[in-house]
Order: sequence, then structure tokens, then C-alpha cells
Amino acid sequence: MSDFLHVSSSPHVRSKVSTDGIMKTVLLALLPTTLFGIYNFGLHALLLILVCMATCVATEAVYEKIVNKKSTIKDCSALVTGLLLALNLPPKAPWWIAVVGGIFAILIVKQLFGGLGQNFMNPALAARCFLLISFTGRMTDFTVPDGAFGKVVDTVSGATPLAAVKAGESVNLMSLFIGNTKGTIGETSALAILIGAAILLATKVIDLRVPLTYIGTFAVFALLFGGHGFSISYLAAELFGGGLMLGAWFMATDYVTTPITKNGQLVYGVCLGIFTGIFRIFGGSAEGVSYAIIFCNLLVPLIERVTMPVAFGKGGKKS
Repeated sequence: MSDFLHVSSSPHVRSKVSTDGIMKTVLLALLPTTLFGIYNFGLHALLLILVCMATCVATEAVYEKIVNKKSTIKDCSALVTGLLLALNLPPKAPWWIAVVGGIFAILIVKQLFGGLGQNFMNPALAARCFLLISFTGRMTDFTVPDGAFGKVVDTVSGATPLAAVKAGESVNLMSLFIGNTKGTIGETSALAILIGAAILLATKVIDLRVPLTYIGTFAVFALLFGGHGFSISYLAAELFGGGLMLGAWFMATDYVTTPITKNGQLVYGVCLGIFTGIFRIFGGSAEGVSYAIIFCNLLVPLIERVTMPVAFGKGGKKS
């Protein structure tokens, strides 16, 4: 039979953009945040990053070998998952937590649901939430490792900036923006995250629709229900503290778990902002970004269903 009659499966639109190219750009964009995390928290942070990335790649390679699937480790998606997971870990977490989280992210959330493009929620955040539930004490211990730069300006209370804000305490906004504070390895420096976001925007890997809708909705929610009135310092602390910036620019924009329709992305961003506000302001924890994103990931099929454009010629009134 002639090759002319062979038709490949959809999609039939071709692009020069490749998966590995996108993933390498994301890794590049995460470099400022990663380097600052290592600088801020020391060599143990580097160890966790390397262990997370190695575990994710090894898990994907071993699983695909066992089930006789084509290897996909060259597309760098496992490296991105491992790095994002590491950036969401406390700087003093034991190395075995990185191993458990990496295996859960790749094996349970990604591969068992069909691999890249089939996972129903962000693997790195799903793994973080799993670790938070399973090892709450270790995942909420933000003690700064010995020798870390952050130890120099360590606060007496030991609380993260968001926890301090929730308790009614004041925080240093400049330290919060630069990143010389407590938190997970990759969430402390809003400046480093924004530099990475600029790289993603400049290379057109993401657009502004989801991040700005997410951040804007949360800002309005915090001002209305935060109990501090229209306090700019409170709003800045909420925006730059915790995982909001990292989540909005690097995880809420995940292609697989984000609506494909433009209106759907706006709805998705609004839902993210509302749920983050509910979890942060009315919940028992000062944080809520991870839970908000994976919960909204589950809403994506419904959001796409109600925002999918109607085909031309359909949907009109019948005479």
C-alpha cells in the first residue's frame, strides 16, 4: 500500500517547538531560583535537588524498561518534575524524602496514568502534598541548615513569613522580595522567580493569561477578606511570601493540567486565586498554593467542557 494513504493520528498541526525544547527552557528559567536556593540554604539544598532529579529520571527509565515502553527520559520532563519537587521541599528535609517524593511523582502520578500528557494533576505538586500528609513534621520544619546564608538573618520565632503574617506579625518586605527568609528551597526569592518568569514569557513558553488572572484574583480576595483592609504591606507579604509566585508562573502554567481554551484559562486562574485565598486566609495553614493548584487541576475537564467554543453553524435557535 502506498505511504500516501497512511494517515497519522491527530493532531495534524505541526510545530517546530518540541517537548524537550520547552522543558530545557523551563530548566533554564528555573536556574535563577535554583541557584539562589543553594546560595541561601547551603549544600544540603543542592543535595536535595540532585537527589530529586536523579530519582525522577531513574524512576521513569526503570518503569519504561519494565513495561517495555519507549524511553522518554531525553525529553527532560522528568528533570523538570524533579527540580520543581526539590524547590518545594524544606531546605533541611532528609534525602530519603526526596527519593519517596520523586518516585511518587513519576510512578504514581505520571507513568501509571499513561506518561507525559496523560497525568491529571501536576506531578511535583501532587508529590509535595503526598509528602505533607505523610511526613507533616519534616515537611513543615523550616529550620535553616547550619552554614546557610539565611541563618545570618534568621528570626527568633522560626516561623515562615506567611506564618508570621497570619499570626499578626510584621515582616521585612525587602528581605521577602529578595529571598533572605525561611521557606522551601525555591519559594523564598520573588525576584529570582520573576527573572525566570521573564525568560518563559520572552521565549513564549507561557503567556500572561493564567499567572496574572491567578495573582490578580488572589490579590482582590486577600484585600477583601484578609482582615487588614487595603493594606499594601499586607498584600505585598501575601504575594511575595510562600509559594504563590513559584506556583503561578511555573506550575499553574503546566501545559498538561491547564485548560486549552482561552476563556477556560481565565476561569482556571480565577479558581486558583479564590481557592488559594480560602486555604490561606480561612484555613489552618498559612500556605495553600499546592492544594489549590492540584484541586483546580481536577476541575480542568469541567472548565474545558463549559468554555469550549461552539462550532460554526451550531448552537443557534431552531426555526
